Amino acid sequence: MATTPEPLSLDSLISIDALLTDEERMIRDTVRRFVRERYLPRAAELFAKEQFATDLIPELAAMGLLGGSLTGYGCAGMNSVAYGLAVQELEYGDSGLRSFVSVQGSLAMWPIWKYGSEEQKQRFLPKMAAAEIIGCFGLTEPDSGSDPGSMTTRARTDGDHYVLNGTKMWITSAPVAHLAVVWAKVDDGGPESIRGFIVERGMPGFETPTIHGKMSLRASPTGEIVLTDVRVPKASMLPNVMGLKGPLGCLTQARFGISWGALGAARACYDAALAYARTRVQFDKPIASKQLIQEQLVEMAMEIAKGQIMALHYGRLKDTSGISPIQVSLCKKNNVAWALKIARTARGILGGNGILLDYPVVRHMLNLESVYTYEGTNEVHTLILGNALTGHNAF
Repeated sequence: MATTPEPLSLDSLISIDALLTDEERMIRDTVRRFVRERYLPRAAELFAKEQFATDLIPELAAMGLLGGSLTGYGCAGMNSVAYGLAVQELEYGDSGLRSFVSVQGSLAMWPIWKYGSEEQKQRFLPKMAAAEIIGCFGLTEPDSGSDPGSMTTRARTDGDHYVLNGTKMWITSAPVAHLAVVWAKVDDGGPESIRGFIVERGMPGFETPTIHGKMSLRASPTGEIVLTDVRVPKASMLPNVMGLKGPLGCLTQARFGISWGALGAARACYDAALAYARTRVQFDKPIASKQLIQEQLVEMAMEIAKGQIMALHYGRLKDTSGISPIQVSLCKKNNVAWALKIARTARGILGGNGILLDYPVVRHMLNLESVYTYEGTNEVHTLILGNALTGHNAF
């Protein structure tokens, strides 16, 4: 009697291991083991209860994942591919887990590392790498999302302080953060007056109310930043950048990680759909033997492979000649859009079971709805690429 052969794994299909260094493989495998042993057994419960696994933060720090791609100041100094592989494994667990690491490293630590004074770097970065200080990033506002230049948060000069007023919205890690890198216009100026400020927990007028009722990224702490006459010392301003270049530079770093992370969510959905299709029997046969199901699984695997190869290529370029924000937009747009489509396709393969938290698919599908929007919506990345390719600005 013929036996069903073992399926070809995605790793074998894509075969990037030969292109990775020993260290890159070690980092990937270490994070993969952590996610499977420490996070996945709790993933559905955390999502259902709208809880973040705060107890795992010290382990994330011990693996060097907080500010992992930064050098010096207690940071791990991973290359771009190693970091990408790490966050890909984190998002195999949950987008909220990867989001925490992305925000800490790319949006809170990176601006201090890139734009901060030496005193600011020495004071904050080692403790942030060790998870003694958790950070968040305050850019988006209730009425200012895709157009950050229209922000209404203001910093008024008052002696040796700035007085900050405004509200930031959809801020990952805000409820648990010890500090926020907040972007504001100084003295009612225009977009070029935008500056970054390190605002610390405990400063009077600084509040971070939690946003409840999310149906996406439920295992990620999300809140607002409310600034009411917050007095921030002038020494807390990031001295080495002004204008939108500052926050947009941070977003480019975060988008690079997202382009890898989304592939982790896509892989989790593919793995679940494949395993289900091989064991779900209808009309006396596993549904994996049906042509329509095979077509869907093939397309899923094909797009994950293409996304992985793109991410690896841009990761290598980032560490050698460098990559442009436009290339990062291409990678983020492609990989996130396909990850969401793969999640929806996997949900269909699982049928009614696809909406149960017993399986990871609906959780990833709902999470990816946010990933599709944050760090630049899919439409914004389309216009960034359209502007670059045609020379005409459609914003």
